[in-house]
This record gives sequence, C-alpha cells and structure tokens, in this order.
Amino acid sequence: MERPGPAADRLLPLSGLEELPMRPGQPERARELAVRHAMTRTRELDIADPVITRVERWAAERDRPAVADERRRLTYGELAEEARRLAALLEEAGVRPGEVVGVGGRRSATVVAAFLAIELLGALYVPADATWPAARVRDVLSQAGAVALLDVDEGERSPALLEGAAQAGCPVLRALEASDFEPWTGKPRLHSLDQPRYVLFTSGSTGRPKGAVVEHRGMLNHLWAKVIDLEMTDADVLAQTAPLGFDISVWQMLCPLLLGGRVEVIGDEVGHDPVALARTVDERGITIVELVPTMVRHLLDDLAGAPAGTLGGLRWMIATGEELPTELARRWLETMPQARLLNAYGPTECSDDVTHHTVTHADLELRRLPIGTPIVNADLYVLRQEDDGTWAACEMGEVGELFVGGLCVGRGYLGDPDRTRAAFFRDPIADTPSGRLYKTGDAVRLLPTGTLQYLGRVDRQVKIAGVRMELGEIEAVLQRHPAVAAAAVVVHEFTPSR
Repeated sequence: MERPGPAADRLLPLSGLEELPMRPGQPERARELAVRHAMTRTRELDIADPVITRVERWAAERDRPAVADERRRLTYGELAEEARRLAALLEEAGVRPGEVVGVGGRRSATVVAAFLAIELLGALYVPADATWPAARVRDVLSQAGAVALLDVDEGERSPALLEGAAQAGCPVLRALEASDFEPWTGKPRLHSLDQPRYVLFTSGSTGRPKGAVVEHRGMLNHLWAKVIDLEMTDADVLAQTAPLGFDISVWQMLCPLLLGGRVEVIGDEVGHDPVALARTVDERGITIVELVPTMVRHLLDDLAGAPAGTLGGLRWMIATGEELPTELARRWLETMPQARLLNAYGPTECSDDVTHHTVTHADLELRRLPIGTPIVNADLYVLRQEDDGTWAACEMGEVGELFVGGLCVGRGYLGDPDRTRAAFFRDPIADTPSGRLYKTGDAVRLLPTGTLQYLGRVDRQVKIAGVRMELGEIEAVLQRHPAVAAAAVVVHEFTPSR
C-alpha cells in the first residue's frame, strides 16, 4: 500500500481554522468570568519527558512491579526492555516518526509496552479492539493511515482483526516476534510538545468515525492532572478496565508509571462481572477504579450483603462516560464511605477529562450533580450563540454551550478538515500554546458553588454504556442497504430486570 506519510501532514494547521466569532468585548468578558469563577486553572508541570523516560528512570532507581494482567507481571525494567524490543520490531518493519501504528487485540500488559514502543519511535498509537467487527477495524486503520498493525494477542487471534487489517491493506506484525530482537538503543524521538501522540476514533454523523488526534503535551497534562487531583503516589494501584478504543484506557495504562505505581489490567470476563471485579480489586490491592455509572450501579447491586471489608482498600471510584445520577451517588456514599467518588467529564478531542468533581453529601440536594471544575491548564467557557451567529459569554446560572481551551485541546480530526473546522476554532479569548478552542456540543451552566452542571447535548449525540454514538451515523449506515429507503433512530431508555 502507498505510505500515507506523517500524520501531521494530514492535520489542519491552526491557520486553517476560523477564529470563533464573538461580539466586541465578549472575549474579554468570557475571560473575566472564567478567571473570577475559577474556570481556568494554571500550573507549571514537567511534561517535557515521554512516559518511557519515566519508566526507565524507575527501572534504574528501584525496579518494582509496573504492570500486570491475568497472565503475567512485568517490573519496570522488564516493561522497558519489552518496549524497546517492540520498538526494534517496528523499526525493522519500516515505521518512521510521525506515522500511525495500530495496536490490536485484547487489553494486556503487552499493550502498555506497545504504546511505549510507539512513543520511543515518535509514532502515533491507534487502538483496534479485539471485539470490533472487521468493518470497524478496516475503517479505523484506513482512515488513520496506519502503516502496520501490531497484534498483541498470544493465544487465539481475532479473525475480525486480521480480516479488517487485510481489507485496509495494513500489514500485521505479531508482538511475539519481538523476543527475537535486541532492544532498540536509540533515544526517545520526541521533538516538540505539540507532537501528535495518539489518535482515537469516535462516532461520526456521516457514518464515518472521526479520528481525534491528541498531542504529547495534552496527554501528559491530563496524566499529571489525575495525579494531582487524586493525590496519587507510588503506592497506588490503578485498574485498567476500559476497552482499548475508549479514551480513558490511555490514562489508565500510563498514569501510575509516572510515579512508580502499578497498573492492573482487568480483562472483560472479570470487568463485566461485578462480583469478580470486587474480588479482584481486593486480591490485587487496587486503590483506584474507573467505571461508567451503569457498571457502578451493577457493582452496588451485586455487593449487597457482601462480607464486611469488601473494597476496603479502594481510595477512589471514578464515574465517567455517562451522567452520574444523584441517586446512584447517594448509594455509593452511603455504602462505600471509605472510597471517595469522583465525577469526571471530558471529550476525547481534549485529551480525555477536562473537569473533576469530588461528590459530597451537600451535592445530593441537587437534581443533577456537578461535573466540577477544570483540571490543570484547562480553560472552560460557557457561551451562547446569538441570532447573528456570534458567541457571547454566559453569566452565572445561564445555560450555554461549553467550550474548552488550554493545553488539553487536541489537533482536530485526522485527514478530515471539514469536521475539524466544525468543532475547532482559533481561540480569541486567551493566548494558549494550542491556540485552539473546542466546541463540545454540551449544554452546561455555572452554579453558585463555582462548579459546572451538565444539562445534556445540543445535538443528536447520545452515550450508550459510556460510548459516544451519533444517531446520524446509525441512520447513515442503515440507509446504505438497498432495501432501506429512509431510517430514523431514536433512543428508548429502559431498566432491565435483574
């Protein structure tokens, strides 16, 4: 296949974006409100080094367990060596800086090593989950322009993964082959903080997924934001529960590695069974778990009557991907008072979460819980669109659309300038390194408590089990069938019997 070249060449530059149209005086007013109500939060962070540098530093200082899955455990030294062997395999296959490399299969310790290997070479990571159908794998690898797919599975291989790669014309490498290579000896190829680090595909209204590209500085800023707000230390053990195609999987597999902590990879069989998940959390000493609220509800339901001390070592439960109901938060605070509950919100396009909120008993008086305040180096603005198409700042209590600026804002959609221009704008409000504002499509308002409250979507996007779905994408796919003249998709909510 013809090599697509560096991903940066297929990204719209800042000069190709329109400046968000605002009436005179409104940029200044938006900034004034953001500063007054702490919707902007600046902090100097050490984000110059890639994650692999931290891993190798910990390996040299005090080698200890870094990542484990159901099959094996790797120390920091073993993780670094495996990453360098995989880097040697990828370079031998011709992977160059700036190119996209697919990583396919089940989540495992090998996926973590693969991400670090791709980081070493200065390439971009794009995941292809083993549960995806072949058509989804094909679309993601084709649109990403992946030059290779690294298959991380050791046992039974996914037929859909292999078929999708073949349809995309993407050569498949096996991670197992890396054991035959000497570790790559080069220095990490990080040339600038705005270097693209990974691409994740989200639902698109045209029937084609959108590949959101995140920069090194946005990814590292988000990792450190989690460290700061969760008060993480090297004693923490984080569960990686998210599917590879879900943006939270990135921080789940990398964040503890900054500190000398440990990542415990939880497979689907355990992750989808609340009782087994709770048992695993206790047995492996896991201190931080992140789940969609639907799974939090199942966990509480199935732990009714569980032995005293269950989840006793858990410090944080993070709810993300769906709106966290007040009633569910009340149940958690009453049932698991030893583990704080964090409500997290953020779009893939902005390096994952942009707000955090630690739920308190005082919040339970609200009909809808706050999504919180900005993470470090994120700027949040609540704006309303006027009749002439310009945007103006919303005062406290007014409903508007959330815009995000700051280090966290990504580069747009890979090879998709039209959809990039529809969601990303040059920032007229503040001078930030990214220079971009992201239009979230989420309706919010600023509460007197100084926190944001999520009120729903302004478009037809919904979330099902934490996964973003565009109803228009489903309609577009249905209408491709020759027997379908027209299609309309609606969401029907129901509570399954248990």
